Amino acid sequence: MGIVKPGLRVITGAAAAEASELGAEAFQAACVEGFVASWSARGFSPVTIENGAGVLDRFLDLLEIPAWEAGPDDVDRVVGELVARGLAASTRRDYVQSFKDFHRFLVARKASEIEATFGVVLDNPVDEFNAARHVGNDGSPSTRPPPTPERMVEFFDFLRERVATARKFAPAGRDYALFRTLYHCGLRADEAASMERSDLHFDRGPFGKLHVRFGKGARGSGPRPRWVPMLDHVDLVLRWFSEDVRPRMAESPALFCDEGGGVLHRGTIRNRLRHLHEIEGVPVDRRFSPHGLRHACATHNYERGMDLVAIQQMLGHWHVGTTMRYVTPSATFIEDAYRRAISKALADLAEEQE
Repeated sequence: MGIVKPGLRVITGAAAAEASELGAEAFQAACVEGFVASWSARGFSPVTIENGAGVLDRFLDLLEIPAWEAGPDDVDRVVGELVARGLAASTRRDYVQSFKDFHRFLVARKASEIEATFGVVLDNPVDEFNAARHVGNDGSPSTRPPPTPERMVEFFDFLRERVATARKFAPAGRDYALFRTLYHCGLRADEAASMERSDLHFDRGPFGKLHVRFGKGARGSGPRPRWVPMLDHVDLVLRWFSEDVRPRMAESPALFCDEGGGVLHRGTIRNRLRHLHEIEGVPVDRRFSPHGLRHACATHNYERGMDLVAIQQMLGHWHVGTTMRYVTPSATFIEDAYRRAISKALADLAEEQE
């Protein structure tokens, strides 16, 4: 919390004089600009920077006071407003984390200027009582499970039919290739949006691989690149997309782009999927988000026997415990596993008797 020191002598200096001349609002805007610039220096993608800056701006707008004056009660008030607006727990956590990171930036780079100019000693206003819990801890039995394999077959059949009948072939083909890639490769929407045509490596490994250059890293570590195999014939889908669909769009490095060659942002991908569900005409309880496809990738690969550590590597998680939270087995998972085990035991017994 910001603590005002009574009778604090203002330290003279160019930095303090500049802060005083700017005023609180302009000085905070300059601090935000410097904070965002630090993301570029650490190698974050333009999409990540744009989204992160937007989240921070919205939090500061709701805060209505300079960040250095905020205390825990102010953070509580902002989070309460986010709850009233119906934002999900994971989204609220992103807002609080964004503000917390900005406050850490102020402590590291602007503390002396703020103390000298505004008479405030910086102290973290995000404490154990208002730090948003991880989305996994906010889950409940009513949390929507990922789409089933049967639902995914139905959805991709719908997308293939659109490719054959849509008035605009290129966007329909892009949608099919994009969502097949999100599902079978377990990519985040940000990661897919940041991919370039040069990130396709069809000759790498037995299936070909995607070079995910802007994978999500640990807090403050910058992007964490990884290689993801093109499983379940995604290599064939992306070859078709690269040779027959992508050339019909404007020339640019972006892999999944709009017709003008521009990068698709995460929100655009989410809105596009919502639009496709509306065209498909399925009820709300059969719809899913781009992140739901990532959960489906983890769950379906686990159910068919893929090692959990392999799934962890494919999804780009730092800890296997995170991957376990992505796996939501079907209602008959135990029975199916039992049948497979019994079938294998009987087959082994028959082989021994022969």
